[in-house]
Amino acid sequence: MAEESMTPITEGAESKNFIHQFIDEDIAEGGRFQDMSVHTRFPPEPNGYLHIGHCKALCIDFGTAEKYNGLCNLRMDDTNPTKEDTEYVEAIQEDIHWLGFDWGDRFFYASDYFEKMYECAEALIQKGLAYVCQLTPEEFRDYRGDVNTPARSPYRDRPVEESLDLFRRMRAGEFPNGAMTLRAKIDLASGNFNMRDPVIYRINHMHHHRQGDKWCIYPMYDFAHPIEDAMEHITHSLCSLEFEDHRPLYDWVVNHCDLPSRPRQIEFARLGINYTVMSKRKLRQLVEEGRVSGWDDPRMPTLCGLRRRGYTPASIRNFCERIGVAKASSTVEFAFLEHCLREDLNETARRVMAVIRPVKLTITNYPEGRSETFEVENNPNRPEDGTRTITFSRELYVEAEDFLETPVPKYKRLYPGGPECRLKGAYLIQCTGCRKDEAGNVVEILATYDPDSRGGNPADGRKVKGATIHWVDAATAVDAECRLYDNLFSDPAPDAADRNFLDCMSPDSLEVVTGCKVEAGLADAEAPASFQFMRIGYFCLDSKDSRPGRLVFNRSVGLKDSFKK
Repeated sequence: MAEESMTPITEGAESKNFIHQFIDEDIAEGGRFQDMSVHTRFPPEPNGYLHIGHCKALCIDFGTAEKYNGLCNLRMDDTNPTKEDTEYVEAIQEDIHWLGFDWGDRFFYASDYFEKMYECAEALIQKGLAYVCQLTPEEFRDYRGDVNTPARSPYRDRPVEESLDLFRRMRAGEFPNGAMTLRAKIDLASGNFNMRDPVIYRINHMHHHRQGDKWCIYPMYDFAHPIEDAMEHITHSLCSLEFEDHRPLYDWVVNHCDLPSRPRQIEFARLGINYTVMSKRKLRQLVEEGRVSGWDDPRMPTLCGLRRRGYTPASIRNFCERIGVAKASSTVEFAFLEHCLREDLNETARRVMAVIRPVKLTITNYPEGRSETFEVENNPNRPEDGTRTITFSRELYVEAEDFLETPVPKYKRLYPGGPECRLKGAYLIQCTGCRKDEAGNVVEILATYDPDSRGGNPADGRKVKGATIHWVDAATAVDAECRLYDNLFSDPAPDAADRNFLDCMSPDSLEVVTGCKVEAGLADAEAPASFQFMRIGYFCLDSKDSRPGRLVFNRSVGLKDSFKK
């Protein structure tokens, strides 16, 4: 495999994290990485959808390669056929591309190397560095030992020829699941239990999504992963902190197997976010038990769920960059992820007016049958986005909460005899009363307008004490459904060991509001377009359920930034 020279970070670039410092040291020292480009890999297991926790690893793996003008492979870790599926493979590829990363022609499967892994295992047996063990799972636990007691195996000194014969018969399918394992012969007294003759192969009579029924023995991850890395000439195998104690085994495999390169493993802390679970097992349970609508439910921390909710690639990559790379585990506030999205949408989202809980507003002194138009900015932060035309007439819709028949102290919106209020971008109005139905519910707000205040400003320069209110024209407004999402869990630590995460699910994580009214211009909008609904929040068209004639908007994030507060 042709390799370009490593390129260190240029002087004056952003500060380095400890991974980049290690890589710079490797470049300076030469040695086993002499004349090689920095080469990383992202190795997801295709047994579920990627979630926000994977994004940190994605950004580190692909971002490090980009920083050093190197390469990053995408490799499916399909060594365990139990839960693997091509559906997940395709979804993982889609999510990575959506984030803006690409692996070129370097797409691999761990199962591509099954034959090489088997050869390495046989070679270890022949060197006296591996043996077939027939301990049952119960016996294995009993013989594991403790910090003061070495592990034991009565099969450790099994003759090489016997282990080799049994291992080949394991491959041939002669033994049932659990009957035998292949163990590396390292150190039964090691203080690192991962080095106490770890299992490197187990029997599993199960159909593999790519290999079919060719194999009934499968390598363990700790044995397979260093071989995969070495076969792909990975220079730096970047992984999460739980593999730190596995690094001696990683190095042992690299040093004792006949491999074309010797990669270095470096660990970093995983991403933890409050009010969230990021166990694929638990996320799958939510899906399979119907507690959410699917892997792409907008309340899920999966990338497809976040995408459907309106999160942008820029917001997620910015989030991962700003939380940094650390050695110590920590938990990030979900509010910071929302803050990063809000920052991005504030710059890019088009401003529109929408009324979630509408009540009719009639301007009694506005001429019946008359209509006029206003030109308003699409985004004050982006003049290049231009303006749009909205219509105005005698009957409008405003938010029900913008009216109180009997106001509370300091209430500055609409109430009979109250102060003048601005209709956003249109006119000043003053509430004169309301009409109710037989049940006493307000069904219509009455007001008068100042014809000389077009644009929302009084011609005589008087001070307006009331609030600015958003609205839509009743004659042209379009019906919509709005889904108001909140955290799926009400407990900040639903994943804690002392609780059942299902008991932490919030009953208020979704509110579906029908009968909403939005600007007429949104009738032709297409997913995944995002908008700022003025005074309400950021919303996007739902990519699955929204269609012409039935608009469905998902609330991505509110306007209020609790993180900054």
